[in-house]
Amino acid sequence: MDPVIPIVALSILLGSLLALLFFGNYFRQRRSEVVSVSHSELQPHHNKRHPNKPHPPSRKTHNPKSTSDKDQNKRHHPLDLNTLKGHGDSVMGLCFSSDGRSLATACDDGVVRVFKLDNASSKSFKFLRINVPAGGHLTAVAFGDDASSVIVASQALTGSSLLMYGEEKPKASEGNKLQDKPPLPGIKWEHHKAHDKRSILTLDRAISSYGGGDGSSIIASCSEGTDIKLWHGKTGKILGDVDTNQLKNNMAAISPNGRFIAAAAFTADVKVWEIVYTKDGSVKEVKKVMQLKGHKSAVTWLCFTPNSDRVITASKDGSMRIWNINVRYHLDEDPKTIETFPIPLHDSKGATLHYDRLCLSPDGRILAATHGSLLQWLCVETGKVLDTAEKAHDGDITGLCWTLSSIPIGEGQGIVLATAGVDKKVKLWAAPVLQNS
Repeated sequence: MDPVIPIVALSILLGSLLALLFFGNYFRQRRSEVVSVSHSELQPHHNKRHPNKPHPPSRKTHNPKSTSDKDQNKRHHPLDLNTLKGHGDSVMGLCFSSDGRSLATACDDGVVRVFKLDNASSKSFKFLRINVPAGGHLTAVAFGDDASSVIVASQALTGSSLLMYGEEKPKASEGNKLQDKPPLPGIKWEHHKAHDKRSILTLDRAISSYGGGDGSSIIASCSEGTDIKLWHGKTGKILGDVDTNQLKNNMAAISPNGRFIAAAAFTADVKVWEIVYTKDGSVKEVKKVMQLKGHKSAVTWLCFTPNSDRVITASKDGSMRIWNINVRYHLDEDPKTIETFPIPLHDSKGATLHYDRLCLSPDGRILAATHGSLLQWLCVETGKVLDTAEKAHDGDITGLCWTLSSIPIGEGQGIVLATAGVDKKVKLWAAPVLQNS
């Protein structure tokens, strides 16, 4: 027999044994990792220590699974009430109805969803699905006169569109009996190329209750250019328009009583216009009445207080300001800065960051603010941070709004904050406890 054959056979046998030992050890390690992760997920409370026992010295590790677990825990915030899933793409806008029981969302999948919030802590929610005509990307949404009318902004290659969906009257079927299911909302009015080819950044709604206002809803659409337009919520009639002449708009808001419009734009100044009504309740004109000067860089966002007498602004200069606009502007009295607060956010190098969005609670005491995926609640009176959710969403926050009144939360009641994000989610948050001063 050839002496080479035993040597080859022995080499193959040794190689097989070595391979078996290697892969056996590899799979044993993989199994231990899976069991370890599963054990920590199934029994998370076993890691809690007695409050009186000191913690051992922490050891820094670079285990990616450990980092992932920490990020997962950060998403379970004490104020986190619920998550509304089911959106097919980024949620670009949201708003509550006046009674807080309906929440409309505008999603980049071309669908407006109107959720019924009978209880903010419910495990499931019913929602009405409105399919917007294909070809457009939804950018903003607002309610009209009531929860049965929804106004949505859509952007296509041909330009921006505004569409108002309203409740259709149920039709009687044969035998004079009403149908079991009410018909879906239909388009009541629409405006194509509402801002030519420019996209609509924000929609804001107010009730015309000041002066001669007739109590109808007014919608302000703010384009990415420099124009802002006013619309009658029920009929879609254009009521007026203004030009900020500030290179590029960031957003615009109407005061709750329908008297003022204010715009945050590329420059540091904030321009304010007054909506003047006639005796019959129609809009006579929209005229510029004042300018808020004091910031050193662009104003990113602003909001009115519930009484419409003050404005809160956030700027890229790293500060927030509260302005008193209840002045005799017709006698050249200028609006005054009441408070200036530093924005309490810094990057890794210590530089001050700015807020992307602001939203004030209906009692005017708690300010919700965002930067990227971070959400903060601040005390308006002191400017101090009440609470922070570092990763409120898995990506940038695209919108936030408060209920205008208390709604059911579990067995209690409270105001609720809703946030939307690029992670296809809408989250509901409870208000932090604010100590009485």
